[in-house]
Amino acid sequence: MAQEAEGTWGGSILSVPDGNGVSKVGTIPAYRRLLEYGWDKDSPPLIKARRVLFRLLAEDDDADQLYEFRESAGDDRDLIHRARNIVREAAAAALAHAGYEGDPRLRGAARRILARVDAYLNSPLAERPWVRVGNRQVLAAEANLPSMQMLSMIAHMPLFRSENHSQVNRLVAHLSQPLPRQEAFQLIGNHIVAQPHLILGDPLSSRSIADSDVPFALTWLELMARLGFLRKNEGWVSLFERFLDDRDRDFVWHPHRGTAKPQTSNPDVWVHFPLDEGSLGEDRWSDVTFRLGLIARLLGRPIEPV
Repeated sequence: MAQEAEGTWGGSILSVPDGNGVSKVGTIPAYRRLLEYGWDKDSPPLIKARRVLFRLLAEDDDADQLYEFRESAGDDRDLIHRARNIVREAAAAALAHAGYEGDPRLRGAARRILARVDAYLNSPLAERPWVRVGNRQVLAAEANLPSMQMLSMIAHMPLFRSENHSQVNRLVAHLSQPLPRQEAFQLIGNHIVAQPHLILGDPLSSRSIADSDVPFALTWLELMARLGFLRKNEGWVSLFERFLDDRDRDFVWHPHRGTAKPQTSNPDVWVHFPLDEGSLGEDRWSDVTFRLGLIARLLGRPIEPV
């Protein structure tokens, strides 16, 4: 009901609500959340949004396609180019999530996105992507690291992964390496800009990290399972098995400490969590229990209803 006539939500592309409700949700999170709820890609609201998303795949620097990034980018060509890259990858992830893998427009965008990341991973720059600007180290302008949106795009394109298995498999080493001490800031033209969507290394390297943000941990494990990477990392497998061990005799997950429903402030998680808004009784654990079952299914394990 909050969708606008042209097919967008909230006049934005990537915004997520600060709390409960959908009053400030952007187009791509809203679109993907409906897919998670089980809406068909050919249902009226998703068809209305489809035209907008396919337009965003274009390999251009059209400032009129920046939405909430328009004001901060101004007339700076470098900032406009950065924003268009972010929006393009997010649109590709949404369309892949919806099942448009066979569409040549999405496949073309996916090839270009993967090619840029693969060229970076195969370059000497990948070994040390940092440059010193003043008294801080930031990512070089030429560093094309993978993003959460790019990984999500590939995760929902199984045929594309098979056709480009060498390039996709090269991502494993990067995603498994320890996170650097530096934060994700990058030199963009003459600006130093935060790039929180970029993946610098393994963001789920310990049990304490998983416990501190259970929704993100499950989002990452699901993403790695879809990519076929989960089995290749003993640490991630161990964390998943530990989540399974936290289920009761009815196979319902419960937290180690406290009785509150897991929460997160990570915007990448809003699409998936929580789908069940219940915060009392056993409803509190339904989202985590469901995700554990989904990840197990993606790993090929049998699911037996109880």
